Amino acid sequence: MATVVIMPKQGQSVESCILTEMKKKKGDTVAVGDILFAYETDKASFEEEAQVAGTVLDVFFDNGDEIPVLTNVMVIGNEGESTDEFRPGGAVPAAEVAAPAAAATVAPAEVKTTAPAPAAAPAAAPSGTMSPVSPRAKALAEKEAVNAAALTGTGPHGRVIERDVKAAAEAAPKTTPLAKAIIKETGAALPTAGSGLAGMAKGADVGALKNSVYATDSEIKPISNMRKIIAKAMHASLQNSAQLTHHLSADARRIMALRKKVKKAVENGYPTNITLNDMVCMAVIKALKKFPQVNAHFLGDSTRNFSKVHLGLAVDTERGLMVPTVKNADDLSIQGLASQLKEVAEACKKGSIDPDLLSSEAASFTVSNLGNYGVEIFTPVINLPQVAILGVNTIVPRPKDLGGGVYGFVPHIGLSLTYDHRALDGGEATRFVKQIATEIENLEFEL
Repeated sequence: MATVVIMPKQGQSVESCILTEMKKKKGDTVAVGDILFAYETDKASFEEEAQVAGTVLDVFFDNGDEIPVLTNVMVIGNEGESTDEFRPGGAVPAAEVAAPAAAATVAPAEVKTTAPAPAAAPAAAPSGTMSPVSPRAKALAEKEAVNAAALTGTGPHGRVIERDVKAAAEAAPKTTPLAKAIIKETGAALPTAGSGLAGMAKGADVGALKNSVYATDSEIKPISNMRKIIAKAMHASLQNSAQLTHHLSADARRIMALRKKVKKAVENGYPTNITLNDMVCMAVIKALKKFPQVNAHFLGDSTRNFSKVHLGLAVDTERGLMVPTVKNADDLSIQGLASQLKEVAEACKKGSIDPDLLSSEAASFTVSNLGNYGVEIFTPVINLPQVAILGVNTIVPRPKDLGGGVYGFVPHIGLSLTYDHRALDGGEATRFVKQIATEIENLEFEL
């Protein structure tokens, strides 16, 4: 009995998947546990294993196709079994489509046409006699950028002579020097009309001139499916929102001192390695509880305000940028938050993250930290429909009044808040990022 293999549904928010590699083709023998095909959702990748043994009777999609979830992808069974009933959308196999089309074709002798009969081909020059293009015609053709070999000659035995080239040059549109050079180099045909002034043919009308020196210094490579998705999301974010970024810094002496204590505690067996990023994220959560209007989604004519903080964290992976979510992050201690952030980051790098946690709707606010790369200031892009995103920068020394007229250099961590001006005013955004700085400067927790 034939068994259909469908595109699995990985998470409630996943509507379609990209077929990245079909491992089995029609006619292959399959054993239970064999990998049938690889596919990916928005940002996670998976492999589908065979649940039955048999022969691949048919495959309905190719690599790179975007397939709706729960759609039939292939059929496994015994040779000779029909697969038409499993074909997605009731599509007809290509062989069956071709047959009726061929039957419907009318014999050429029965077709009446009003098209003029093609001109008789010029008689070929006898072997060992004159060239099909005369020397004078060839020289003129090179000068006027005319492809003499494509002309119908009026000379003896169909030979292309000078007057043929002159007639073709007069009938053709005027050409720029670059266009003439390209035609001479590549043998490209002269267009019937150019895109320049008065119909003049330009270089772009006849193709590109190959440079023998730089012809191999580049290559065109297709972008990955993930990069397409990221590009689409980033473009939509900037196109469909009013984004503005405020930059501010916080005194980092407090969290740097806490980090030293954590390192010492870990050396003595403390189970959780709490990083500076974990501390900043905890400060963000505390600030969001005091500014609930930032912990929200903008829906156009309304906002969705969250009572819980679902924190998104930008994670750099080999396959591209991923933003997993830690749900109910405000219920976690600093130790629990550090463990959860590490867990989702590792799952992203392994490709085992729950796709539902990667949805832009899953998080109520996002943090993107480039401090480890030494970035001093940047403008993060909002993960719509969220109303804001915090960019965390590297720690740099800045002058500060230490009191009593004494100034000194103090380590400061940069904070870059990008917010949707449709949802938040500048004053609200400024007070919120200032609150984050205050929480960083006064952060406390027990080890």
